[in-house]
Amino acid sequence: MSRSRLIIVGGGFSMGSSYFYLEFLLAWLTILHKAGYRNPAIFALEYTLVPDEKYPTQLEQTVAGFDHVCSIVKDSSRVCLAGDSAGATLQLSLLLRMSKSSNPLKRRPGFATLISPWATLVTPKNRDTPSDYLNADSLHLYGRQYAGTVAKLKDPLVSPGMCKDREWWIRAAPSGGFCFMYGSEEVFGPEVRDLIALLRRSGCAVRVREEPGQVHAWPVVSLFLADTRAERTKGLKDLMKMITQVIDPNDVHIDGM
Repeated sequence: MSRSRLIIVGGGFSMGSSYFYLEFLLAWLTILHKAGYRNPAIFALEYTLVPDEKYPTQLEQTVAGFDHVCSIVKDSSRVCLAGDSAGATLQLSLLLRMSKSSNPLKRRPGFATLISPWATLVTPKNRDTPSDYLNADSLHLYGRQYAGTVAKLKDPLVSPGMCKDREWWIRAAPSGGFCFMYGSEEVFGPEVRDLIALLRRSGCAVRVREEPGQVHAWPVVSLFLADTRAERTKGLKDLMKMITQVIDPNDVHIDGM
């Protein structure tokens, strides 16, 4: 396979599954093919939801999922992370966690795509907007349930936006950098912008698409709710434009699979 993408789905840690995202994942796979990637593979992580389990279970499952993908492709740089909302939170936590491992370079993914990341679980900056369908109070409740204790909400491995250590982010960054996509009207907007600014000050490669007038996880929402094919796939196609700037579809490695 040329590239593998580990998808970590969202849902506030308490709802949703990879099965709910199946149409979105199949559409993404089709667009990857059309963009010229040979034999791409998508692995969708199914992690345990709150309240059945809380941190660190979901992060441990994410680490296990990443290691499983790496065991297949044999090269972590060929793995591209992707996730939306709480899935993007776990993606950021994974990167911070792996950067502290004994040999972080051997576990460094090639790229990270973050759709509307829930950077800081509980913060006054997460505020309701007239357009977004999310509610900040409900999200903070889910965040507290996931963390388990108030003290853990300050832990960057639980709430990645709490990490202000530039050196840590440099070590955690994928080799090809980050790609952010979010809506200008979403609850998480201020925290997403703060994280992007911090990563850029740290010297990390960051590509950003803030969609005017859009809400949380708009590429996913549009695929399910938009009226036309063009509107439904716009978010994914916009993502692909940013991804192909970093990962050349012609730069592939065939491993005999």
